[in-house]
Amino acid sequence: MTTLSELNSCDTATFIDRLRGIYEHSPWIPERAAAQRPFANETALKLALQSVVSAASLDEQLGLIRAHPELAGKAAVAGQLTAESTSEQAKSGLHLCSAEEFAVLHQLNADYNAKFGFPFILAVKGPTGQGLTRQSIIATFTRRLKNQRADEIAECLRQIKRIAEIRLNDLLSVQLEFGPAIMQWSEELAAWSDDAEGSLTCAYMTPAHRQTAAQILEWMRAAGMDAHIDAVGNVAGVYRSDAPNAKTLMTGSHYDTVRNGGKYDGRLGILLPIALVRHLHRRGEKLPFNFEIVAFAEEEGVRFKSTFLGSTAITGRFDLSLLDQTDADGVSMRDALLAAGHDVARIPAIARNPADLLGFVEVHIEQGPVLLERDLALGVVTAIAGSSRYLVDLTGLASHAGTTPMTMRKDAAAAAAEIVLLVEQRCAQAESLVGTVGQLQVPGGSVNVIPGACKLSLDIRAADDAVRLAAVKEVLEGIAAICARRQVEYSVQQIVDAKAAPCAPRLMQQFGDAIERAGLPRFDLLSGAGHDAMAMAAVTDVAMLFTRCGNGGISHNPLETMTADDADIAARVLLDFLRSYQA
Repeated sequence: MTTLSELNSCDTATFIDRLRGIYEHSPWIPERAAAQRPFANETALKLALQSVVSAASLDEQLGLIRAHPELAGKAAVAGQLTAESTSEQAKSGLHLCSAEEFAVLHQLNADYNAKFGFPFILAVKGPTGQGLTRQSIIATFTRRLKNQRADEIAECLRQIKRIAEIRLNDLLSVQLEFGPAIMQWSEELAAWSDDAEGSLTCAYMTPAHRQTAAQILEWMRAAGMDAHIDAVGNVAGVYRSDAPNAKTLMTGSHYDTVRNGGKYDGRLGILLPIALVRHLHRRGEKLPFNFEIVAFAEEEGVRFKSTFLGSTAITGRFDLSLLDQTDADGVSMRDALLAAGHDVARIPAIARNPADLLGFVEVHIEQGPVLLERDLALGVVTAIAGSSRYLVDLTGLASHAGTTPMTMRKDAAAAAAEIVLLVEQRCAQAESLVGTVGQLQVPGGSVNVIPGACKLSLDIRAADDAVRLAAVKEVLEGIAAICARRQVEYSVQQIVDAKAAPCAPRLMQQFGDAIERAGLPRFDLLSGAGHDAMAMAAVTDVAMLFTRCGNGGISHNPLETMTADDADIAARVLLDFLRSYQA
């Protein structure tokens, strides 16, 4: 077995030789990293090797990519792979391909090489290190074949770094204490869905939602927490301190999902701290404060079009009038809660006393590509962008598509198209400002009828509320001008007005210090997505820790992914944060 101490103390030639199998046929990588010794920990070693690859010339990077074998290619069939590649391909059963699968992979390899000029690279041991299925490998291969060359070079290098990470873990006998459990729990929760087709949808107070809550409650109690499900469906667990009159540091996130969502959005911020509490409880270790995890019942607004139901109940800002809102089937929120056995009269009692709170911290998958593109596992969030959301109804005049002159039309869809372009143009004018029309409908539309109605959504976000509100004002004025010119009537309904939530500098600093102690550089970034921490900021200091999001940063999508290694280091950073916490 090789140890980090040996790697730090051996001569350069031995260092290169010990790491020869980490990057395929590329001894220049450990050779350049050797000068950075000694490494404080395995994470620092991984980062040093990755930095060498990132700093290499394009020709060197392409040489590294081309040093890798094709998946289930001729070299594999002939037994000419390195021991590491042989083991990895076998882990995913690529040596057991059916004739049909082998033919598909052979054609994909040929098409990929013809398009890009280098072999397809994929860490076939996958996010958990346990191996991807042949079906998922083929699906990923097919999807990435559509990429542009520059994007695919970057993705191949990321996959090579992941392969190296897994190989280093094996070489140094690294045991991930938290990551595997977090990933496994995520898989188990993802089995409960409102959709029968296999995609993950978990909307407020559905059977899948209630099953998910029950499982989280069970895991909290097994970890050593006092836990219950409250009147709005939050699952709250407290790991109590032995200190007299201890205050409470809170963490958590939401367990509901968008339709056809990902496994880690929200749920990572619940499962990761449960794993930490289990660890502390097994050690008999207490914290000098109560540590409360809240699995917020609702954040996404899928079923009743109202967001942050769980966290607004905790802050005492739950709007009881929302209980009368109905879902697409006409079921009211009140009836849904009553059917689940909840007493809606007890919702106001959920509110926490701000004087008892030390703060709220949330671990969340980034849902974007910033950390991924910088080869960083973690980042410290500076602020959560404010959000303004609207529903816009346009009413024109439906008339015959063949007989109505272009100059006499009152086309609602054409007005909507112009509005979409207006949003795109205006929201490109400031940093951190973004605007999206995510819903666009032509009710009762027909191929030979000029659209008489159109419905669209509008979502404008920015870290600076003044910037956001200025953009909203100009976009709404633009909508009015467009509709007046086109003789189209319009109505606008605001559905969300969330202020930006800056994170507390003292908590950011403590997160940053913990990240650096783990062997990573501190990196700060903005959250463009909304989170429960936004609601919690109304009653206490908040901070967020982001983890890297794979597959190009895709989230709110089944392709959302992360690795057990990233989950593990995020857990270790949060544990260090808790042990070192300064009020």
